[in-house]
Amino acid sequence: MKTNAASSKATATTIASTKIKTTKKIALPAKPVAVAVPAKAVRRSRAKVDVELPIAAPLPAPVEPIGTSKQARLISMLNTAPGATLEQMMNVTGWQAHTVRGAISGVLRKRLGLTVVCDAAGSEVRRYRIVGSVGA
Repeated sequence: MKTNAASSKATATTIASTKIKTTKKIALPAKPVAVAVPAKAVRRSRAKVDVELPIAAPLPAPVEPIGTSKQARLISMLNTAPGATLEQMMNVTGWQAHTVRGAISGVLRKRLGLTVVCDAAGSEVRRYRIVGSVGA
């Protein structure tokens, strides 16, 4: 226990000797200090032009002529008397077989209300054609 008391006294004296002495603050008379004022930024305006430029009319949206869309080509093929095979429709539209069948089912039959029939009598190739102008 004696060693603990001696070491605590030693640390107390070390702390007391390491204390920072504060100095007394003295008030000095205020001197005017020159403060640099930043220069005001000069705002530049647009150049004045005396020439009037012609304003071009907006370009019209490219309009697809009637009858050149893939759907229109498909309808024109199906309106013929013999109709069209699935392979013929695939070649004209560039679609795959399931896309052609989906267009026939979803667009032509359901949305446009056309009556599309599939004939497979007598041959292995199925022919699709539109019967009547509008059915429902």
